[in-house]
Order: sequence, then C-alpha cells, then structure tokens
Amino acid sequence: MKFPPSIRRNYVILLAVFLLAVTLVAVVRSRSKSNAEAEAVAAAAEPAPLGPVEISSAKAVSQQVSVYIQGTGSFAADETSDVAPETSGQVIATPVDVGAFVKQGAVLARLDDRDARLRSQQAQATVRQAQAALRQAEARLGLGPNGKFTPADIPEVRAARQNHEAAEAQARLAEANERRYANLVETGDVSRAVYDQQRAQAETARAQANAARQQLEVAINTARQSNAGIGAAQAALDAARSQAALAEKAVSDTVIRAPFSGYISDRPVASGEYVTPSSRVATLLRTNPIKLRLQLPESDVARVAPGMPVVVTVAAYPDREFDGRVAVINPAIDPVSRTVTVEADINNTGNALRPNMFATGRILQPGGGQGVFIERAAVMSDSNTGTARVYVVQGDTARLRVVQMGEQEGGLVRVVSGISAGDEVATASLDQLFDGATVRRK
Repeated sequence: MKFPPSIRRNYVILLAVFLLAVTLVAVVRSRSKSNAEAEAVAAAAEPAPLGPVEISSAKAVSQQVSVYIQGTGSFAADETSDVAPETSGQVIATPVDVGAFVKQGAVLARLDDRDARLRSQQAQATVRQAQAALRQAEARLGLGPNGKFTPADIPEVRAARQNHEAAEAQARLAEANERRYANLVETGDVSRAVYDQQRAQAETARAQANAARQQLEVAINTARQSNAGIGAAQAALDAARSQAALAEKAVSDTVIRAPFSGYISDRPVASGEYVTPSSRVATLLRTNPIKLRLQLPESDVARVAPGMPVVVTVAAYPDREFDGRVAVINPAIDPVSRTVTVEADINNTGNALRPNMFATGRILQPGGGQGVFIERAAVMSDSNTGTARVYVVQGDTARLRVVQMGEQEGGLVRVVSGISAGDEVATASLDQLFDGATVRRK
C-alpha cells in the first residue's frame, strides 16, 4: 500500500522528534548519575570529624656527634693465595670444597705418592750403607762412633813409637860405649880391634833407630790416610742423608696444605687430574681482618692519618656497623678521578663481610659537634618517595615534617634537617595522624 507524500513526510518528522526526546532523556540521566558519583567521592574524601588522637611523644635532644669523612669503596681479602703444588702428580683426594674454612696446615689436596715413597725408601737404604762404611773406616783406626782422631792413640802408631824409642835407647847406649872405648884406645887399655867392634855396634844401633823412626812416620801417615778415609765416609753419609731428606720432602710435597687460615673461594681441580707446579689447586682467602679500600677526594687527604677509627656500613646489614682503623694511605692521587685510595683494616669476626662487597665508610675525626636526635619510633619512611617524615606536636595539633636522616645510635636516630632540638615529636599512633590532626597526650 502506498502512502501519499504528505503522510510520509509527517511520519519522518514524528520519528525524528521521538528519537531526539529519547536522546535528551539519556543525557540528563547520565549527568545526574555523574554528579551523584562525584558528590559521593567528595563526601568520602572529606574526613569525617574525629576526636583527638591519643599519642605518645618525646622531645628532640641535642647530643655530641663525631665529625667524619665519608667515602665509598669495596672490600678485599687481607691475603689471597692461589695455592699450587710443589711437585707434579695425579690428584687422588680433594677433602675441601668452596666456602669451607680451613686452619693453617689443613690438607687441601693429595697427590699419588707411591713413586715418591719408593725413592724415599731407596734413599734410606743408601744412608744405611754409608753409615756402615763409616763405622768400618772408624774400626780400622780403633775409633768408636764419633770418636776423635789422635795419631798417638792408634795401635799401629803406638807400637811403632815403642820400637823407635827402644831403638833410640840402644843407639844411645852403643854410642856411649863407642866413646868410652875410644878413650881406652888412647890410653892403651884396649886394642884398636875392640874399639872398631864397638864403633860398628854403635853405627848399627843408630841405623836401626833411624829405621824405627821411619816406621813410626809411616804408621802416622797411614793413620792419617785412614782418618781421611773416615772423612770421606762421613761426607758420603752426609750426602746420602741429604738425598734422603730430599726424597722425604718429595713425599711430603704430595700433600698440599693451607699456608694460612682462611676460606676456600675456588677449587678448580678434582680427583684424577694431573697437576704441575704451575697448576692452581685452590684459592684461599684470609678475611679477618678484611681490607676496605675507600675512595676519598684529594681535598680530604690532609685530614686522614693511619690509625684513625673507621665505621663501616653495608646494604646487606643496614642496622649494623663494623669497626676498624685506617691502615694505609696511597701516596699517589688518581689523575682521572682526582681521588686517593685509603685502606682500612675492618674487624670481620663471623665472616659477615665478603670481598668485593660495596660499603660506605666514615673516618672519624678528632673533636666533634652537636646533632639533633629523636627516637627511632617517631620516623615514618615513605617507600614511594624515599623520604622520611615525622609529626611535630605544636600545642594540641600535629604537623607533618619531611626530614633528612643521619646515622643511628642505639634507639636514637640523627636528624640532619627538618626539626630542631627541643621540638616535640609523636612516637605512637602515627598511622592515625595527618597534617593538622588534633592530638591528646597519653
């Protein structure tokens, strides 16, 4: 069925009016809902009237504080040793592992010692042979072990000396008879033949005495040669003992020991590996005391001296301080950073501090000044902004203050800026307070 054009035009106008009305109603409802929600949020944000908040409070106090030079740095082991063997061999045992604490002389590794022990036994046998040769040489001279050589005490020398003395006596007697018979020949009491016989006997006795003297000298020389043989035997024994000592050292070198007490930071070898004197079997660290290397501006060099006390803090132990003293000041300034390196020895009982750990150190100066301290309970930390805040009580009103914190001493913490000595700060019910809150002291 087809409508006339006038009717169709009226229908379109009515439809448009209807749609416009529906749109206006939706817009009005949406605005009403938004206004209602905004009013609800505003009502929730506006604090409801509360009564006074009961608090505890304490006054900020002024105390003597130390003056210090602060720097940052890292720790280093007091001693570091890459332990290596003194001989080559196959590793048969590694009784320690990384992180273990070992005493000086503790076994770090063992090498196969069978060859070294066989060489040691052979060297000991050579020593026994040399000892036997020495005893035999001493026995030839009638000496006991470690006996002192005296030529006159040697039996062969003693017998030769007795023969020589007897021959000398006979020669002297024969010479005396010769002189007496010579006088008798002059007086005619005896014949020349008798005198010649006595003179021959004197010459024979003198020859026998000379022969006995030569035999004595030969005996003495022979004894001295024998004594030289004892010296050679003694030298051979000393050489054998030295070789035995070297062989025994080779056995002991198969056991690798800790040169000092400390912690094992690395053990790169395992059983079955072959090592040489250039191999590293373990790394040993002595960490008590531990060294702290601080970097300080060159302007502070004149204010630092060895022996000054040092207080150290690390991120791993935020509530703990470690004490030490300045040990070494590097005589040279770094040309790039214009800083000087200061080494401090820090007490590290318990091995809490580790090499390469980052630290902040304060070198305490003589004298001091005044600082403002409050109770630690009065401080609130804002993790979002990284700031510290306190509520200062003025009359019966709490006022929020942002403060800069310093070092902590016991239950008190130093406030570098933000409040003054004598200010009253809230120490309890901090979660119920806001800036301008009414308070009542307990």
